[in-house]
Amino acid sequence: MPTAALIGLDWGTSVARAYRIAADGTVIDTRSADCGLQKLGARSFAQAFTDLVGDWGREPLPRIAAGMIGSRNGWIEVPYVDAPATLAALAGGLGRTPGGELAIVPGVMVRDGEGTPDVIRGEETEVFGALDDPGADALLVMPGTHSKWVSARGGRIVDFATWMTGEIYAVMLQHSILGRLAESAGSHRDVAFMRGVDSGLRDGAIAHDLFAARTLVLGGDLTPHDVTDFLSGLLIGREVRDGQQWARAHGDSLGNVHVVGADALSDRYSRALTRAGITSRRAPAAAARGLFRIARAASLIP
Repeated sequence: MPTAALIGLDWGTSVARAYRIAADGTVIDTRSADCGLQKLGARSFAQAFTDLVGDWGREPLPRIAAGMIGSRNGWIEVPYVDAPATLAALAGGLGRTPGGELAIVPGVMVRDGEGTPDVIRGEETEVFGALDDPGADALLVMPGTHSKWVSARGGRIVDFATWMTGEIYAVMLQHSILGRLAESAGSHRDVAFMRGVDSGLRDGAIAHDLFAARTLVLGGDLTPHDVTDFLSGLLIGREVRDGQQWARAHGDSLGNVHVVGADALSDRYSRALTRAGITSRRAPAAAARGLFRIARAASLIP
């Protein structure tokens, strides 16, 4: 078995994942726990870290983390670096916990033409891990509660934009009339999902189009079991419609699109992109490789 050279952590809002990484970037072992920012309970960050890494903590290895652990509500707040951001900029912006337990990767901030800021924290690490060649030009679609579309060019995170697609989906199901109408289907309803995608890709206003998840049931076109998948398709389709317009306006090619995220959700995005005429490829889990590359750029490892 290879010798470990680095411990990396992808520490988010709900879950923290730890990786033992070899000197060539190979992941030797992984661990995860529900000890994200909202799941700590009475534990301190230091205690949660000790519990997560366990016996790995006895190894005299450098340790680096990315994600919400560096946010205002995290262990320490690590200031954002400005886009365009390189590996060197992320390495230079590392923060350190008071006890020296971790180096923490900064997020990235960008401002649009009106001066409105947008931010990523955690995704910057995945961007530099997702591409086989970190200097390649690519458009990365990163599904999640807050989906990110990221423009990477020449080894830099040049621009990005956030869509609150996942959070809107959850709010609609938990706190609106659409959720009260929906019934669990127990499995994916593909026809309903693709009908939603097609609706989302068309011209329209989302505040109006959402109501179709109710009226299509009232009119007998959908059943209550179809509502969740139709709504998912509608919101993802609308994000893809708007995202490709954003990308074109910023000079990004739609010929090299990478989808980075959890398998089931990434599959939905890939299908919606295909429906929009965009060929995409799935990128493997990227956090560990991104942490390794940032650690190397910071000279934490040779």
